[in-house]
Amino acid sequence: MVMYQMGNVTRNTVAMVLAGGKGERLSPVTLNRPKPCVSFGGKYKIIDFVLSNLFNSGIKRVYVLTQYRAYSLNKHIKDSWAKWTGMGEFYDTISPETNNAGEEWFRGTADAIYQFLHCIEATDADYVAIFGGDHIYKMDISQMISYHILNKADITLAALEVSVEEAKRFGVFSVDEDCRVTAFEEKPEEPATIPERDTCFVSMGNYIFSTRKLIEVLKEGKKRHADLDFGKHVIPMMLERGDRVFAYNFVDNLVPGMRPGERGYWKDVGTIDSYYEANMDLVNVVPQLNLYNYKWPIFTNQSNLPPAKTVFDEEGRRGQSINSYICGGCIISGSTVRRSILGPRCKINSYSLVENSILFDNVEIGRYVKINKAIIDENIKIPDGTEIGYNHEEDKRKGYTVTESGIVIVTR
Repeated sequence: MVMYQMGNVTRNTVAMVLAGGKGERLSPVTLNRPKPCVSFGGKYKIIDFVLSNLFNSGIKRVYVLTQYRAYSLNKHIKDSWAKWTGMGEFYDTISPETNNAGEEWFRGTADAIYQFLHCIEATDADYVAIFGGDHIYKMDISQMISYHILNKADITLAALEVSVEEAKRFGVFSVDEDCRVTAFEEKPEEPATIPERDTCFVSMGNYIFSTRKLIEVLKEGKKRHADLDFGKHVIPMMLERGDRVFAYNFVDNLVPGMRPGERGYWKDVGTIDSYYEANMDLVNVVPQLNLYNYKWPIFTNQSNLPPAKTVFDEEGRRGQSINSYICGGCIISGSTVRRSILGPRCKINSYSLVENSILFDNVEIGRYVKINKAIIDENIKIPDGTEIGYNHEEDKRKGYTVTESGIVIVTR
């Protein structure tokens, strides 16, 4: 393990968070919201993880680039993150329609940054951190910036070390003994391995740029590609030019209070199955992702909700939660919740059973309801006597979505 730290390098850094994706593989959960605004772990949004990483790392000048159904995400940023900065610091959302130069939608990841280059040019930042807004992980980004500085890099790419078989699904870096990138290939049949190892470096979609180099390559790249993209165009172009391109091994990154089993934790949660599994990990006795590490907290909008409570304690009508996450404002009234995650303001009425499920905000479960292995969207009321997750053919007839693995999704 190698750690790189060099004082407070984040003061000279501005961040651009790409948060405009539709998250189509996560449908129908993303039909009415962008993927970064999907709930995770009950009280959080997916976007909160990258923003917490930036905040905890000392990076507090952050633009969040939104696009698809952006209202809910913009509101979440305004109601929470925008309140916590000052003295020249900011967390601000910008969308294509806020660009005075035009109202053209982002046509690629690098095009999104290009459309708002004026925001970067208006700062005195030496470095630009470009991160995605739709992954679950913890990272001290200052360590990656220090690594970038030590290597005198033009761009540093965050790299996940994975098996050869897994690497076939990602963009793969070829590197030399110093982790300088020599080639980049999207979803190769025969991925290049790390020197003297049988594993590969794949792209996490997170980059540190030296500011002048970013402006230079984006302006040059935009002349060649209308749909300018970092993976498809910018990185190959920089390699072709002989720029200093380095890979940063994510497993080397340690945040304060991190348990050994949490090192290298990074989840895409891009499909219903991966999203469900990552949530369900949280209710394990020792989850891989530790949300109780107060040295590296995950921040979100702290609404003024009362504590969760359970009511009734009689045979056959006992309010209880077992191995579950229960958020503020929830009432478990004479019912049982087991291995589940309840978002804020949920109510589970008497004689009902909720197991192995994820409930979003403000879900009400009627009496005598049985739910197993389901995801229930926000503001939904499940009528008395309903059964979900026990007969998938019946679930489909009711209009619910059922995955091949048997997860039932109930949306508005």
